[in-house]
Amino acid sequence: MKRKQQEDDNDDGVEKAVSPVVATSSNTMNTDLLLQSPSKLSQKQDYIFHGGRRHVRPYYFEFISHVNKRWTGKTIVDLFADEFKGRPRDYYVGAVKSGRIKVDGEIVPVSYIVKSSQKITHFLHRHEPPVMIDDVVILHQEPDVVTVCKPASVPVHPCGQYRKNTVVGILDAEHDLGTLFPIHRLDRLVSGLLIIARTAAKADFFRQQIEGGMVKKRYIAKVIGVFPEDEMTVDANINYNGSEGRSTAEDVNSSGDDKKVKGKPACTKFTRIDTNGTHSLVSCEPVTGRTHQIRVHLQYTGHPIANDPLYLNQHIDNLETYIAKRIDAGERKTVSPDDYVYSSEDFSIDPMCTNCPKLIPQGYEEHDEALWLHCVQYSGTGWKYECPYPSWASLQLHLFDTVIFVTNTATPVATVLYAD
Repeated sequence: MKRKQQEDDNDDGVEKAVSPVVATSSNTMNTDLLLQSPSKLSQKQDYIFHGGRRHVRPYYFEFISHVNKRWTGKTIVDLFADEFKGRPRDYYVGAVKSGRIKVDGEIVPVSYIVKSSQKITHFLHRHEPPVMIDDVVILHQEPDVVTVCKPASVPVHPCGQYRKNTVVGILDAEHDLGTLFPIHRLDRLVSGLLIIARTAAKADFFRQQIEGGMVKKRYIAKVIGVFPEDEMTVDANINYNGSEGRSTAEDVNSSGDDKKVKGKPACTKFTRIDTNGTHSLVSCEPVTGRTHQIRVHLQYTGHPIANDPLYLNQHIDNLETYIAKRIDAGERKTVSPDDYVYSSEDFSIDPMCTNCPKLIPQGYEEHDEALWLHCVQYSGTGWKYECPYPSWASLQLHLFDTVIFVTNTATPVATVLYAD
């Protein structure tokens, strides 16, 4: 299901949390609400664990944006209805009339035409998407750095629809580590090693090494087919299409002199760890860091990640396709969002909220699954951190409910190595 654009997805938005309010049957808003800049992003009681997923109790929140060139000249209602289609137009009409949407801190009529650089605020009842229930495990902790094993489906830091259901938010709730500075990112569906600085000075130390090309990274992936035994290096430009949310690879050498090469230079080294004839475990060392680089370079080799919904090839061997789909379907959780029964002890219903009484926001009803791509090591000058292999890093194959081939050489590596 394609997820609807929500206001949370706007890059121009600045977030500010607010104190909770008591919902009433009226659509009017308490104008005496005190805006807060909380010292803590989240707390343990903010979470609800249900159906194998971590949910966030809905809470009141205020988004702040400024009118850009594209928005200028639109009515306040048209602006929201055109740009943020996740809610119906009638909701925005009511939000403007009730003062939940304001311009420069003032209530305006629904016909009000916005002007460039004006401040737009939207006070709402925020429902965050759920993530997989796995813990954010601390691997190593020092006064100026902490490393964790990031679960798949959990974003690193607040972005888009996610704020509390992030690595930073969960760590704040469960470990109270203070201000955190993630020094690299992992895609939301990717799991594994995440290094987080605890001071600005340490963050700058890592940043300088990363920008200086002094940091080496290693991932493991579970791919379709028998990956070549010899080390393989892929040099293929990565062209990311933001509107489609996916990348494509283009071989610079085969593009021809009369054809303009698209995308940015990208290089990944691959080494096969093991294979069972149907799947292979592959070590992946990205030299550059482009969007979806490992995923699209594996697709480029003809051996995409075996459960990658974006980059599984359309024309691969029928047996392999069947097995990959069957394994994926077997692991896919089928708990319906309707299985959650609203309880007033969980959260208060907001009369204007378009998601209440459901816990999950519209467009996020489907379960995310762990992509078979996992970060296992980062190293630089004088330091190295590692993370254990995930549970899927084995080559046990079930076909028609019968194990026909078993090999498992994916021995977990040491949790963390560090040298000054």
